[in-house]
Amino acid sequence: MANEKLVIIKEADLTNNCPECFSQDLKLSFYQKHKQGKLFNSITNEVTSKIVCNKCGTDIYPVSWTDDIERSFKYYQKMVVPDRSTVTFTSLFWILTLLLVAVVAAGVYFLLQ
Repeated sequence: MANEKLVIIKEADLTNNCPECFSQDLKLSFYQKHKQGKLFNSITNEVTSKIVCNKCGTDIYPVSWTDDIERSFKYYQKMVVPDRSTVTFTSLFWILTLLLVAVVAAGVYFLLQ
């Protein structure tokens, strides 16, 4: 089972008003999902975002966004450049693959003898 981890790719401080406490201390974060398993590590194309008020600590969901927050979000969303999605295999994968090839080669060798 692969472990999933969200890695921050961009953070920005917003000066928009919080819909809950009306302070001007919001933080916008963009995350990219990384999966890590025993045989492979991969970076996905999935990018998520989160807006949090630093004063009251609440998450600001898109339902309660004002027009100003939405404009700021779209601006920063255009600036986000996620990492390329890749899959890299671990050394355990390569060892198991090499072992499997060796077992098949030995089996073919003994069958032909």
